[in-house]
Amino acid sequence: MSEINTLEGISSQLGQCLKAARQARGLTLKQVAERTGMALSTLSKVENGLMSLTYDKLLQLTSGLQMEIAELFNPVVGRLDQDRPVTARRSISRAGQGQVIATRFYTYTYQCTDLIGKRMVPIVAEVRARSLEEFGPLLRHAGEEYFLVTSGRVAVHTEFYAPEILDAGDGIYLDSTMGHAYLNAGDEPARGVCLCTSEAPDLYDQLRRIASRDSPAGD
Repeated sequence: MSEINTLEGISSQLGQCLKAARQARGLTLKQVAERTGMALSTLSKVENGLMSLTYDKLLQLTSGLQMEIAELFNPVVGRLDQDRPVTARRSISRAGQGQVIATRFYTYTYQCTDLIGKRMVPIVAEVRARSLEEFGPLLRHAGEEYFLVTSGRVAVHTEFYAPEILDAGDGIYLDSTMGHAYLNAGDEPARGVCLCTSEAPDLYDQLRRIASRDSPAGD
C-alpha cells in the first residue's frame, strides 16, 4: 500500500509541475504535444496525476520544452515569476563605466558589478576577431544569452546553424551551451550589448574564466 501511495504522489507532483511549467511558457497541452511529439492523451493523464513517465519519455518531454528534468520534480522551479519574493535589487550603469577585460578577440565591459550572485550578466562588448581560424574553439557556458549589435556588422557562428550576419539594431537569442562565436564582419569596429542569464550562481565567474582563457597573456 505504501508503495502505491508513493507512486501516486510522484505522479501527482509530476503533473502539478508539468502544468506549472506549461502555463509559465503560455502553452496549451496541444502545443506541448506538438513540440515534444508526445500524445495529447498521455500529457493530459500526466497533468491529472493519472500517469507517470519513463526516463526516456521525461527526456523527450524536457527536450521539447527546452527545460531541465529537475523542473518537473520541483514545484518551486515550475512556478510563475509572480510567486517569487521581491528582492528590490538595483544597480545603475553609467556611460563609460564598468569592469573592462581585454582579450585577443573581445573587449568586455562588465556592467553592474556591484551586485553579486546575479542571474543575468550584462556586458558591453567590442568584437575584433574576423575569422574562426583566428578565434579558435567556439565558446560554451551555462544558460542563454541575447546579443544586440549597436554598431558595425557581426557574424554569428554557432554549432548547429549556418552563420548569420547582424547589422546595427539586429539581435540574436541563443542557447549558450551551444558552441558560438561573434566575429567582426565589417570594416568598422563592431560593438554590441550581450545579456547572459543562467540559474547557475557562478555565471559571472564562468564568463570571467572564459575571458581569461582568451586574454593576451593566455592565462
